[in-house]
Amino acid sequence: MDSEDDMQDAWGGESDGEFYDSNEEEDDEGSSDKEEADYGFDDFAADDGAPSSRMPQANYTILSEKDIRQRQEEAIATITNFLSVSKTDAGILLRHFKWSVSKVNDEWFADEESVRRSVGLVRPTRPEYQRRSRGRGQEMRCTICFETHSFSSISRMKAEPACGHFFCDVCWTGYIHTAINDGPGCLTLRCADPSCGAAIGEDMVLSLVCTDDRTKYNRYLLRSYVEDNRKAKWCPAPGCEYAVLGFVPGVGASYDIVCKCSFNFCWNCLEEAHRPVDCGTVKKWIRKNSAESENMNWILANSKPCPKCKRPIEKNQGCMHITCTPPCKFEFCWLCLGAWTDHGERTGGFYACNRYEAAKQEGVYDEADRRRDMAKNSLERYTHYYERWATNESSRAKAHTDLQQMQAVQIEKLSDKQCQPVSQLKFVTEAWLQIVECRRVLKWTYAYGYYLPDQEDAKKQFFEYLQGEAEAGLERLHQCAEKDLHVFLDGEPGQATFNDFRTKLAGLTSVTRTYFENLVRALENGLTDVVQGPLRRS
Repeated sequence: MDSEDDMQDAWGGESDGEFYDSNEEEDDEGSSDKEEADYGFDDFAADDGAPSSRMPQANYTILSEKDIRQRQEEAIATITNFLSVSKTDAGILLRHFKWSVSKVNDEWFADEESVRRSVGLVRPTRPEYQRRSRGRGQEMRCTICFETHSFSSISRMKAEPACGHFFCDVCWTGYIHTAINDGPGCLTLRCADPSCGAAIGEDMVLSLVCTDDRTKYNRYLLRSYVEDNRKAKWCPAPGCEYAVLGFVPGVGASYDIVCKCSFNFCWNCLEEAHRPVDCGTVKKWIRKNSAESENMNWILANSKPCPKCKRPIEKNQGCMHITCTPPCKFEFCWLCLGAWTDHGERTGGFYACNRYEAAKQEGVYDEADRRRDMAKNSLERYTHYYERWATNESSRAKAHTDLQQMQAVQIEKLSDKQCQPVSQLKFVTEAWLQIVECRRVLKWTYAYGYYLPDQEDAKKQFFEYLQGEAEAGLERLHQCAEKDLHVFLDGEPGQATFNDFRTKLAGLTSVTRTYFENLVRALENGLTDVVQGPLRRS
Protein backbone atom coordinates (compact mmCIF):
# COMPACT_ATOMS: atom_id res chain seq x y z
CA MET A 1 0.00 0.00 0.00
CA ASP A 2 1.21 3.45 -0.84
CA SER A 3 2.12 5.63 2.10
CA GLU A 4 -0.63 8.08 2.94
CA ASP A 5 -0.37 11.83 2.65
CA ASP A 6 -1.14 14.01 5.63
CA MET A 7 -4.87 14.13 5.74
CA GLN A 8 -7.42 15.35 8.22
CA ASP A 9 -10.70 13.52 7.99
CA ALA A 10 -14.07 15.00 8.62
CA TRP A 11 -15.79 13.17 11.39
CA GLY A 12 -18.08 16.17 11.77
CA GLY A 13 -18.44 18.66 14.62
CA GLU A 14 -16.42 17.85 17.71
CA SER A 15 -15.31 14.54 16.25
CA ASP A 16 -13.06 16.13 13.61
CA GLY A 17 -9.63 14.50 13.91
CA GLU A 18 -10.87 12.12 16.56
CA PHE A 19 -8.84 9.10 15.58
CA TYR A 20 -5.43 10.37 14.56
CA ASP A 21 -3.42 13.54 14.33
CA SER A 22 -3.14 15.24 10.94
CA ASN A 23 0.66 15.05 11.06
CA GLU A 24 0.76 11.29 11.42
CA GLU A 25 1.61 9.21 8.37
CA GLU A 26 1.05 5.55 7.73
CA ASP A 27 4.13 3.35 7.82
CA ASP A 28 5.24 1.97 4.50
CA GLU A 29 4.37 -1.66 3.83
CA GLY A 30 7.95 -2.62 3.21
CA SER A 31 9.46 -1.19 6.38
CA SER A 32 11.33 -3.84 8.32
CA ASP A 33 13.01 -1.91 11.11
CA LYS A 34 10.13 -2.11 13.57
CA GLU A 35 10.49 -3.66 16.97
CA GLU A 36 8.24 -6.68 17.13
CA ALA A 37 5.80 -7.04 19.98
CA ASP A 38 4.72 -10.39 21.41
CA TYR A 39 2.18 -12.00 19.19
CA GLY A 40 -0.90 -12.48 21.34
CA PHE A 41 -2.73 -15.27 19.58
CA ASP A 42 -5.03 -15.77 22.52
CA ASP A 43 -6.35 -12.25 22.14
CA PHE A 44 -8.30 -12.82 18.93
CA ALA A 45 -11.91 -12.45 19.92
CA ALA A 46 -14.06 -14.14 17.34
CA ASP A 47 -17.29 -12.85 18.76
CA ASP A 48 -16.69 -9.14 19.11
CA GLY A 49 -13.15 -8.41 17.99
CA ALA A 50 -12.22 -6.77 21.28
CA PRO A 51 -8.47 -6.53 21.88
CA SER A 52 -6.93 -7.74 25.12
CA SER A 53 -3.94 -6.74 27.16
CA ARG A 54 -1.45 -8.84 25.20
CA MET A 55 -2.05 -7.00 21.92
CA PRO A 56 -1.63 -3.26 21.24
CA GLN A 57 -4.95 -1.50 21.67
CA ALA A 58 -6.93 -1.12 18.46
CA ASN A 59 -6.01 2.15 16.75
CA TYR A 60 -8.99 2.13 14.44
CA THR A 61 -12.77 2.34 14.68
CA ILE A 62 -15.36 0.07 13.10
CA LEU A 63 -18.48 1.88 11.90
CA SER A 64 -21.79 0.60 10.60
CA GLU A 65 -23.71 2.23 7.76
CA LYS A 66 -25.88 3.97 10.33
CA ASP A 67 -22.78 5.43 11.98
CA ILE A 68 -21.46 6.62 8.62
CA ARG A 69 -24.71 8.39 7.76
CA GLN A 70 -24.66 10.08 11.15
CA ARG A 71 -21.11 11.31 10.59
CA GLN A 72 -22.03 12.58 7.14
CA GLU A 73 -24.91 14.54 8.61
CA GLU A 74 -22.64 15.94 11.34
CA ALA A 75 -20.05 17.01 8.77
CA ILE A 76 -22.71 18.70 6.62
CA ALA A 77 -24.14 20.49 9.66
CA THR A 78 -20.65 21.70 10.61
CA ILE A 79 -19.96 23.15 7.15
CA THR A 80 -23.42 24.67 6.98
CA ASN A 81 -22.87 26.53 10.26
CA PHE A 82 -19.24 27.56 9.60
CA LEU A 83 -19.67 28.79 6.03
CA SER A 84 -23.32 29.89 6.14
CA VAL A 85 -24.22 27.82 3.07
CA SER A 86 -27.13 25.49 2.41
CA LYS A 87 -26.99 21.80 3.24
CA THR A 88 -26.94 21.00 -0.47
CA ASP A 89 -23.92 23.24 -1.05
CA ALA A 90 -22.22 21.85 2.06
CA GLY A 91 -22.63 18.32 0.67
CA ILE A 92 -21.16 19.39 -2.68
CA LEU A 93 -18.13 20.94 -0.94
CA LEU A 94 -17.52 17.93 1.30
CA ARG A 95 -17.70 15.45 -1.56
CA HIS A 96 -15.25 17.54 -3.56
CA PHE A 97 -12.78 17.67 -0.66
CA LYS A 98 -13.16 13.99 0.27
CA TRP A 99 -15.34 14.66 3.32
CA SER A 100 -12.58 16.59 5.10
CA VAL A 101 -14.12 19.38 7.17
CA SER A 102 -10.76 21.00 7.89
CA LYS A 103 -9.80 20.95 4.20
CA VAL A 104 -13.07 22.64 3.24
CA ASN A 105 -12.58 25.34 5.87
CA ASP A 106 -8.96 26.00 4.92
CA GLU A 107 -9.61 26.25 1.19
CA TRP A 108 -12.82 28.26 1.57
CA PHE A 109 -11.35 30.96 3.79
CA ALA A 110 -8.16 31.10 1.71
CA ASP A 111 -9.98 31.84 -1.57
CA GLU A 112 -13.75 31.41 -1.64
CA GLU A 113 -14.15 32.38 -5.30
CA SER A 114 -11.54 29.90 -6.43
CA VAL A 115 -13.26 27.14 -4.48
CA ARG A 116 -16.62 28.06 -5.98
CA ARG A 117 -15.21 27.87 -9.52
CA SER A 118 -13.45 24.53 -9.00
CA VAL A 119 -16.39 22.92 -7.22
CA GLY A 120 -19.07 24.38 -9.49
CA LEU A 121 -20.80 26.15 -6.65
CA VAL A 122 -22.39 29.09 -8.41
CA ARG A 123 -24.34 31.78 -6.59
CA PRO A 124 -28.09 31.33 -7.09
CA THR A 125 -29.44 33.24 -10.06
CA ARG A 126 -32.88 33.84 -11.54
CA PRO A 127 -34.15 30.95 -13.69
CA GLU A 128 -33.61 31.44 -17.40
CA TYR A 129 -37.32 31.50 -18.22
CA GLN A 130 -37.84 34.37 -15.75
CA ARG A 131 -34.98 36.36 -17.23
CA ARG A 132 -36.47 35.97 -20.69
CA SER A 133 -40.12 36.54 -19.71
CA ARG A 134 -41.81 39.58 -21.25
CA GLY A 135 -45.38 38.65 -20.60
CA ARG A 136 -47.81 35.83 -20.20
CA GLY A 137 -48.26 33.17 -22.81
CA GLN A 138 -44.62 33.07 -23.88
CA GLU A 139 -42.88 29.75 -24.43
CA MET A 140 -39.38 28.27 -24.23
CA ARG A 141 -37.89 25.32 -26.08
CA CYS A 142 -35.89 22.59 -24.32
CA THR A 143 -32.63 22.34 -26.26
CA ILE A 144 -32.39 18.59 -25.59
CA CYS A 145 -35.80 17.29 -26.73
CA PHE A 146 -36.80 20.49 -28.64
CA GLU A 147 -40.25 20.44 -27.05
CA THR A 148 -41.79 23.84 -26.28
CA HIS A 149 -43.15 24.64 -22.83
CA SER A 150 -45.15 27.61 -21.62
CA PHE A 151 -43.69 29.75 -18.88
CA SER A 152 -46.55 28.76 -16.57
CA SER A 153 -45.76 25.05 -16.97
CA ILE A 154 -42.04 25.72 -16.56
CA SER A 155 -42.68 27.42 -13.22
CA ARG A 156 -44.19 24.17 -11.94
CA MET A 157 -41.23 22.00 -12.93
CA LYS A 158 -39.04 20.41 -10.24
CA ALA A 159 -35.69 21.01 -11.95
CA GLU A 160 -34.23 24.22 -10.58
CA PRO A 161 -30.44 24.27 -11.00
CA ALA A 162 -28.59 27.07 -9.25
CA CYS A 163 -27.25 28.31 -12.60
CA GLY A 164 -30.82 28.83 -13.87
CA HIS A 165 -30.39 26.98 -17.19
CA PHE A 166 -33.63 25.55 -18.51
CA PHE A 167 -34.24 21.97 -19.58
CA CYS A 168 -37.52 20.18 -19.11
CA ASP A 169 -38.02 17.74 -16.22
CA VAL A 170 -38.12 14.76 -18.58
CA CYS A 171 -34.71 15.59 -20.06
CA TRP A 172 -33.21 16.39 -16.66
CA THR A 173 -34.49 13.05 -15.35
CA GLY A 174 -33.00 11.16 -18.28
CA TYR A 175 -29.70 13.04 -17.92
CA ILE A 176 -29.47 12.22 -14.21
CA HIS A 177 -30.65 8.62 -14.72
CA THR A 178 -27.84 8.02 -17.21
CA ALA A 179 -25.28 9.52 -14.82
CA ILE A 180 -26.47 7.34 -11.92
CA ASN A 181 -26.27 4.18 -14.04
CA ASP A 182 -22.74 5.13 -15.04
CA GLY A 183 -21.58 4.91 -11.43
CA PRO A 184 -20.41 7.10 -8.51
CA GLY A 185 -19.48 9.92 -10.88
CA CYS A 186 -23.10 11.07 -10.53
CA LEU A 187 -22.10 12.57 -7.14
CA THR A 188 -20.16 15.28 -9.00
CA LEU A 189 -22.77 15.85 -11.69
CA ARG A 190 -22.64 19.21 -13.53
CA CYS A 191 -25.23 21.17 -15.49
CA ALA A 192 -26.46 19.63 -18.75
CA ASP A 193 -25.44 22.81 -20.61
CA PRO A 194 -21.94 22.05 -22.00
CA SER A 195 -20.83 25.63 -21.40
CA CYS A 196 -21.87 25.57 -17.73
CA GLY A 197 -19.95 23.93 -14.90
CA ALA A 198 -22.51 24.39 -12.15
CA ALA A 199 -22.82 21.45 -9.76
CA ILE A 200 -26.15 19.67 -9.48
CA GLY A 201 -27.11 19.20 -5.86
CA GLU A 202 -28.49 16.20 -4.05
CA ASP A 203 -31.90 17.80 -3.50
CA MET A 204 -32.56 18.29 -7.22
CA VAL A 205 -31.38 14.79 -8.07
CA LEU A 206 -33.59 13.09 -5.50
CA SER A 207 -36.63 15.18 -6.49
CA LEU A 208 -36.51 13.96 -10.11
CA VAL A 209 -35.37 10.33 -10.18
CA CYS A 210 -37.32 7.12 -9.59
CA THR A 211 -37.11 5.00 -6.46
CA ASP A 212 -34.44 2.65 -7.87
CA ASP A 213 -32.22 5.54 -8.96
CA ARG A 214 -32.75 7.25 -5.62
CA THR A 215 -31.59 4.09 -3.84
CA LYS A 216 -28.49 3.85 -6.04
CA TYR A 217 -27.65 7.52 -5.55
CA ASN A 218 -27.98 7.29 -1.77
CA ARG A 219 -25.79 4.17 -1.84
CA TYR A 220 -23.08 5.99 -3.80
CA LEU A 221 -23.38 8.88 -1.37
CA LEU A 222 -22.91 6.63 1.64
CA ARG A 223 -19.96 4.74 0.17
CA SER A 224 -18.20 7.93 -0.90
CA TYR A 225 -17.52 8.71 2.76
CA VAL A 226 -15.28 5.61 2.90
CA GLU A 227 -14.07 5.19 -0.68
CA ASP A 228 -12.95 8.82 -1.06
CA ASN A 229 -10.97 8.65 2.18
CA ARG A 230 -7.58 6.95 1.91
CA LYS A 231 -7.60 6.28 5.64
CA ALA A 232 -10.87 4.40 5.54
CA LYS A 233 -11.71 1.05 3.97
CA TRP A 234 -14.61 -1.33 3.77
CA CYS A 235 -14.30 -4.75 5.34
CA PRO A 236 -13.63 -7.15 2.43
CA ALA A 237 -15.67 -10.01 3.90
CA PRO A 238 -18.58 -11.03 1.62
CA GLY A 239 -21.77 -9.34 2.70
CA CYS A 240 -20.14 -7.25 5.43
CA GLU A 241 -21.23 -3.60 5.59
CA TYR A 242 -18.81 -2.34 8.23
CA ALA A 243 -16.04 0.16 7.50
CA VAL A 244 -12.68 0.70 9.20
CA LEU A 245 -11.78 4.32 9.88
CA GLY A 246 -8.74 6.08 11.24
CA PHE A 247 -6.26 3.18 11.15
CA VAL A 248 -2.67 4.21 11.88
CA PRO A 249 -0.19 1.36 12.46
CA GLY A 250 2.09 2.09 15.38
CA VAL A 251 5.54 0.82 16.27
CA GLY A 252 5.42 -2.92 16.87
CA ALA A 253 1.82 -3.16 15.70
CA SER A 254 0.59 -5.34 12.89
CA TYR A 255 -1.67 -4.42 9.98
CA ASP A 256 -4.32 -6.91 11.09
CA ILE A 257 -7.89 -5.62 11.41
CA VAL A 258 -10.60 -7.50 13.28
CA CYS A 259 -14.01 -6.44 11.99
CA LYS A 260 -17.22 -6.70 14.01
CA CYS A 261 -18.30 -9.43 11.59
CA SER A 262 -15.35 -11.42 13.08
CA PHE A 263 -13.41 -11.41 9.79
CA ASN A 264 -9.69 -10.80 10.30
CA PHE A 265 -8.01 -9.05 7.36
CA CYS A 266 -4.88 -7.11 6.42
CA TRP A 267 -5.22 -3.34 6.11
CA ASN A 268 -2.57 -3.16 3.38
CA CYS A 269 -3.78 -5.71 0.84
CA LEU A 270 -7.32 -6.46 2.13
CA GLU A 271 -6.58 -10.18 1.99
CA GLU A 272 -7.20 -12.45 4.96
CA ALA A 273 -4.84 -11.59 7.83
CA HIS A 274 -1.53 -13.26 7.04
CA ARG A 275 0.96 -12.24 9.70
CA PRO A 276 3.90 -13.05 9.72
CA VAL A 277 4.04 -13.30 5.90
CA ASP A 278 4.32 -9.99 4.03
CA CYS A 279 1.73 -8.82 1.51
CA GLY A 280 4.03 -9.37 -1.46
CA THR A 281 4.48 -13.05 -0.64
CA VAL A 282 0.74 -13.48 -0.12
CA LYS A 283 0.02 -11.88 -3.48
CA LYS A 284 2.48 -14.18 -5.25
CA TRP A 285 1.12 -17.25 -3.50
CA ILE A 286 -2.52 -16.48 -4.27
CA ARG A 287 -1.64 -15.71 -7.89
CA LYS A 288 0.26 -18.98 -8.16
CA ASN A 289 -2.64 -20.96 -6.71
CA SER A 290 -5.04 -19.49 -9.26
CA ALA A 291 -2.70 -19.40 -12.27
CA GLU A 292 -2.13 -21.95 -15.01
CA SER A 293 1.55 -22.39 -14.18
CA GLU A 294 1.01 -25.55 -12.14
CA ASN A 295 -1.25 -27.01 -14.81
CA MET A 296 1.58 -26.57 -17.29
CA ASN A 297 4.04 -28.16 -14.85
CA TRP A 298 1.74 -31.18 -14.54
CA ILE A 299 1.43 -31.43 -18.31
CA LEU A 300 5.20 -31.26 -18.74
CA ALA A 301 5.80 -33.81 -16.02
CA ASN A 302 3.14 -36.36 -16.99
CA SER A 303 2.66 -36.06 -20.75
CA LYS A 304 4.47 -35.84 -24.05
CA PRO A 305 3.52 -33.84 -27.15
CA CYS A 306 2.24 -35.60 -30.22
CA PRO A 307 5.07 -35.38 -32.81
CA LYS A 308 2.56 -34.27 -35.46
CA CYS A 309 -0.06 -31.96 -33.87
CA LYS A 310 1.91 -31.15 -30.66
CA ARG A 311 -1.08 -31.73 -28.38
CA PRO A 312 -0.07 -33.16 -24.96
CA ILE A 313 -0.83 -36.86 -24.48
CA GLU A 314 -0.94 -38.78 -21.20
CA LYS A 315 0.05 -42.44 -21.40
CA ASN A 316 -2.66 -44.47 -19.65
CA GLN A 317 -1.96 -47.98 -20.96
CA GLY A 318 1.01 -50.32 -20.88
CA CYS A 319 2.28 -50.58 -24.44
CA MET A 320 4.41 -47.98 -26.22
CA HIS A 321 2.14 -47.77 -29.29
CA ILE A 322 0.39 -44.42 -28.99
CA THR A 323 -2.42 -43.21 -31.27
CA CYS A 324 -3.30 -39.52 -31.10
CA THR A 325 -6.95 -38.55 -30.85
CA PRO A 326 -8.94 -37.52 -33.95
CA PRO A 327 -8.58 -35.71 -36.24
CA CYS A 328 -4.80 -36.25 -35.95
CA LYS A 329 -4.74 -40.05 -35.39
CA PHE A 330 -0.96 -40.09 -35.72
CA GLU A 331 0.63 -43.33 -34.46
CA PHE A 332 4.01 -43.06 -32.76
CA CYS A 333 6.31 -44.64 -30.20
CA TRP A 334 6.06 -43.29 -26.64
CA LEU A 335 9.77 -43.83 -26.00
CA CYS A 336 11.37 -42.21 -29.03
CA LEU A 337 8.37 -40.23 -30.40
CA GLY A 338 9.15 -41.68 -33.84
CA ALA A 339 6.47 -42.76 -36.33
CA TRP A 340 5.18 -46.23 -35.51
CA THR A 341 5.51 -47.22 -39.17
CA ASP A 342 9.31 -47.00 -38.77
CA HIS A 343 9.31 -49.55 -35.93
CA GLY A 344 9.98 -53.20 -36.51
CA GLU A 345 12.74 -55.75 -36.03
CA ARG A 346 15.48 -53.19 -36.76
CA THR A 347 14.41 -51.16 -33.74
CA GLY A 348 14.30 -54.13 -31.42
CA GLY A 349 10.66 -55.02 -31.86
CA PHE A 350 7.40 -53.18 -31.41
CA TYR A 351 7.51 -53.27 -27.62
CA ALA A 352 11.22 -52.80 -26.97
CA CYS A 353 12.42 -49.75 -28.88
CA ASN A 354 16.17 -49.34 -28.43
CA ARG A 355 16.46 -46.25 -30.61
CA TYR A 356 15.60 -44.15 -27.55
CA GLU A 357 18.47 -45.57 -25.48
CA ALA A 358 20.97 -45.06 -28.30
CA ALA A 359 19.75 -41.53 -28.93
CA LYS A 360 19.84 -40.78 -25.21
CA GLN A 361 23.50 -41.84 -25.06
CA GLU A 362 24.17 -39.41 -27.88
CA GLY A 363 22.50 -36.59 -25.90
CA VAL A 364 19.53 -36.21 -28.21
CA TYR A 365 16.95 -36.29 -25.42
CA ASP A 366 18.97 -34.69 -22.60
CA GLU A 367 17.23 -31.30 -22.83
CA ALA A 368 13.74 -32.81 -22.97
CA ASP A 369 14.49 -35.07 -20.00
CA ARG A 370 15.95 -32.17 -18.06
CA ARG A 371 12.88 -30.02 -18.64
CA ARG A 372 10.57 -32.88 -17.69
CA ASP A 373 12.51 -33.62 -14.50
CA MET A 374 12.52 -29.95 -13.55
CA ALA A 375 8.79 -29.70 -14.10
CA LYS A 376 8.18 -32.83 -12.04
CA ASN A 377 10.36 -31.62 -9.17
CA SER A 378 8.73 -28.20 -9.25
CA LEU A 379 5.28 -29.75 -9.21
CA GLU A 380 6.13 -32.07 -6.32
CA ARG A 381 7.61 -29.19 -4.31
CA TYR A 382 4.58 -26.97 -4.91
CA THR A 383 2.20 -29.80 -4.06
CA HIS A 384 4.03 -30.39 -0.77
CA TYR A 385 3.54 -26.81 0.40
CA TYR A 386 0.09 -26.30 -1.08
CA GLU A 387 -1.40 -29.43 0.51
CA ARG A 388 -0.21 -28.35 3.95
CA TRP A 389 -1.37 -24.78 3.37
CA ALA A 390 -4.85 -25.98 2.33
CA THR A 391 -5.06 -28.59 5.11
CA ASN A 392 -4.33 -26.03 7.80
CA GLU A 393 -6.92 -23.69 6.30
CA SER A 394 -9.60 -26.41 6.48
CA SER A 395 -8.49 -27.21 10.05
CA ARG A 396 -8.72 -23.52 10.95
CA ALA A 397 -12.23 -23.28 9.51
CA LYS A 398 -13.30 -26.38 11.46
CA ALA A 399 -11.71 -25.02 14.64
CA HIS A 400 -13.55 -21.73 14.18
CA THR A 401 -16.84 -23.63 13.85
CA ASP A 402 -16.00 -25.63 16.97
CA LEU A 403 -15.20 -22.40 18.80
CA GLN A 404 -18.58 -20.93 17.93
CA GLN A 405 -20.28 -24.16 19.00
CA MET A 406 -18.34 -24.06 22.25
CA GLN A 407 -19.33 -20.48 22.97
CA ALA A 408 -22.98 -21.01 22.02
CA VAL A 409 -23.78 -24.41 23.55
CA GLN A 410 -21.03 -26.52 25.01
CA ILE A 411 -19.64 -24.07 27.55
CA GLU A 412 -23.03 -23.98 29.30
CA LYS A 413 -23.25 -27.74 29.18
CA LEU A 414 -19.77 -28.06 30.62
CA SER A 415 -20.68 -25.59 33.35
CA ASP A 416 -23.69 -27.70 34.33
CA LYS A 417 -21.75 -30.96 34.22
CA GLN A 418 -18.85 -29.70 36.36
CA CYS A 419 -20.95 -27.43 38.59
CA GLN A 420 -18.68 -24.48 37.85
CA PRO A 421 -19.57 -20.96 36.67
CA VAL A 422 -18.84 -20.08 33.06
CA SER A 423 -16.29 -17.51 34.23
CA GLN A 424 -14.18 -20.37 35.59
CA LEU A 425 -14.16 -22.10 32.18
CA LYS A 426 -12.60 -19.30 30.16
CA PHE A 427 -9.46 -21.42 29.76
CA VAL A 428 -11.39 -23.62 27.30
CA THR A 429 -12.41 -20.68 25.11
CA GLU A 430 -8.88 -19.28 25.27
CA ALA A 431 -7.51 -22.60 24.06
CA TRP A 432 -9.85 -22.61 21.05
CA LEU A 433 -9.03 -19.00 20.23
CA GLN A 434 -5.35 -20.00 20.33
CA ILE A 435 -5.99 -22.92 18.00
CA VAL A 436 -7.87 -20.82 15.44
CA GLU A 437 -5.17 -18.17 15.28
CA CYS A 438 -2.28 -20.64 15.27
CA ARG A 439 -3.83 -22.58 12.39
CA ARG A 440 -3.98 -19.36 10.40
CA VAL A 441 -0.36 -18.51 11.15
CA LEU A 442 0.82 -22.06 10.45
CA LYS A 443 -1.00 -22.03 7.13
CA TRP A 444 0.85 -18.94 5.95
CA THR A 445 4.23 -20.23 7.11
CA TYR A 446 3.98 -22.82 4.32
CA ALA A 447 3.66 -20.04 1.78
CA TYR A 448 6.72 -18.44 3.42
CA GLY A 449 8.63 -21.73 3.19
CA TYR A 450 7.82 -22.18 -0.49
CA TYR A 451 9.49 -18.88 -1.40
CA LEU A 452 12.46 -19.35 0.95
CA PRO A 453 15.55 -19.68 -1.32
CA ASP A 454 16.97 -23.20 -1.44
CA GLN A 455 20.53 -21.93 -1.29
CA GLU A 456 19.99 -20.45 2.16
CA ASP A 457 20.36 -23.83 3.87
CA ALA A 458 20.91 -22.50 7.39
CA LYS A 459 17.81 -20.30 7.28
CA LYS A 460 15.76 -23.12 5.78
CA GLN A 461 16.81 -25.55 8.49
CA PHE A 462 16.14 -23.01 11.25
CA PHE A 463 12.74 -22.18 9.75
CA GLU A 464 11.75 -25.83 9.48
CA TYR A 465 12.86 -26.43 13.08
CA LEU A 466 10.76 -23.54 14.42
CA GLN A 467 7.82 -24.52 12.23
CA GLY A 468 8.05 -28.16 13.34
CA GLU A 469 8.16 -27.24 17.03
CA ALA A 470 5.18 -24.91 16.66
CA GLU A 471 3.20 -27.43 14.64
CA ALA A 472 3.87 -30.24 17.13
CA GLY A 473 2.75 -28.03 20.01
CA LEU A 474 -0.38 -27.02 18.14
CA GLU A 475 -1.31 -30.62 17.39
CA ARG A 476 -1.02 -31.53 21.09
CA LEU A 477 -3.19 -28.56 22.04
CA HIS A 478 -5.77 -29.24 19.33
CA GLN A 479 -6.07 -32.90 20.28
CA CYS A 480 -6.50 -32.05 23.97
CA ALA A 481 -9.18 -29.42 23.28
CA GLU A 482 -11.00 -31.53 20.70
CA LYS A 483 -10.91 -35.05 22.16
CA ASP A 484 -10.10 -34.84 25.87
CA LEU A 485 -12.79 -32.21 26.40
CA HIS A 486 -15.54 -34.52 25.15
CA VAL A 487 -14.83 -36.87 28.04
CA PHE A 488 -16.09 -34.18 30.40
CA LEU A 489 -18.98 -33.19 28.13
CA ASP A 490 -20.27 -36.74 27.67
CA GLY A 491 -19.25 -38.51 30.91
CA GLU A 492 -19.15 -37.91 34.65
CA PRO A 493 -15.45 -37.87 35.66
CA GLY A 494 -14.41 -36.71 39.11
CA GLN A 495 -13.54 -33.15 40.07
CA ALA A 496 -9.87 -34.00 40.53
CA THR A 497 -9.72 -35.34 36.96
CA PHE A 498 -11.25 -32.11 35.60
CA ASN A 499 -8.74 -30.04 37.53
CA ASP A 500 -5.96 -32.09 35.92
CA PHE A 501 -7.53 -31.41 32.53
CA ARG A 502 -7.66 -27.68 33.31
CA THR A 503 -3.97 -27.66 34.20
CA LYS A 504 -3.05 -29.65 31.10
CA LEU A 505 -5.07 -27.54 28.65
CA ALA A 506 -3.94 -24.21 30.12
CA GLY A 507 -0.33 -25.39 30.05
CA LEU A 508 -0.54 -26.52 26.44
CA THR A 509 -2.14 -23.18 25.50
CA SER A 510 0.73 -21.27 27.09
CA VAL A 511 3.43 -23.47 25.55
CA THR A 512 1.87 -23.31 22.08
CA ARG A 513 1.61 -19.53 22.35
CA THR A 514 5.31 -19.35 23.13
CA TYR A 515 6.21 -21.59 20.20
CA PHE A 516 4.25 -19.43 17.78
CA GLU A 517 5.51 -16.16 19.23
CA ASN A 518 9.05 -17.39 18.57
CA LEU A 519 8.12 -18.50 15.06
CA VAL A 520 6.38 -15.23 14.17
CA ARG A 521 9.15 -13.09 15.62
CA ALA A 522 11.81 -15.03 13.69
CA LEU A 523 9.96 -14.80 10.36
CA GLU A 524 9.16 -11.11 10.71
CA ASN A 525 12.85 -10.48 11.42
CA GLY A 526 13.76 -12.38 8.25
CA LEU A 527 15.46 -15.20 10.19
CA THR A 528 18.34 -12.80 10.79
CA ASP A 529 19.49 -14.76 13.86
CA VAL A 530 20.84 -17.44 11.56
CA VAL A 531 24.52 -17.26 10.60
CA GLN A 532 24.95 -18.13 6.93
CA GLY A 533 27.83 -20.31 5.80
CA PRO A 534 30.22 -22.48 7.82
CA LEU A 535 31.14 -21.25 11.26
CA ARG A 536 34.76 -20.16 11.62
CA ARG A 537 36.75 -21.54 14.49
CA SER A 538 39.09 -19.20 16.32
